[in-house]
Amino acid sequence: MDVRKLIEILSVAEKLKNNTRHSWTSSGRQESVAEHSWRLALMAYLVKDEFPDADINKVILMCIIHDLGEAFTGDIPSFNKTDDDELTERQKLRLFLDSLPEPYREELSGLFEEIHAQETIEARIFRALDRMEAVIQHNEADISTWLPLEYELQLAYGEKEVEFSEYMRKLKQAANEDTIRKIRCSGESVS
Repeated sequence: MDVRKLIEILSVAEKLKNNTRHSWTSSGRQESVAEHSWRLALMAYLVKDEFPDADINKVILMCIIHDLGEAFTGDIPSFNKTDDDELTERQKLRLFLDSLPEPYREELSGLFEEIHAQETIEARIFRALDRMEAVIQHNEADISTWLPLEYELQLAYGEKEVEFSEYMRKLKQAANEDTIRKIRCSGESVS
């Protein structure tokens, strides 16, 4: 790849280090989009033994690139993101992907389509882990950073996405147990 094109692409990706998410870290600061993507990729690597028939390297790449559109739009929490927001992000991402040289344009465009279609085991693993990483991160953050709607959302978020796998259902159950413990320790009641 031409070195100037590489630097240009990295400059776009650098925005993910600066763009914060709704999630907070255990140290009390907002998490960046890049931090979420990094830990999500690590999660994919760490569950590879649970999915021996999946191409975990493909899942890891999905984890690394899945939020690239947020370099252009910033992060919009799932409970606020509209269909129009989703369309805008996809259009801006498409323009960026179209600017990439081959074979990167074709490979990354294909991965985004695969993520969106949710028809492969790799895409389903990615989506479930993406949801679970957010739930786990919320559990690690101080409960004072939670919005009132998140008390219920924490328990429901990702429920549908984990259904395809016994392992993912167990991960969701463990995360829910942590959520319930966190809420109870705060003195709040669990719905």
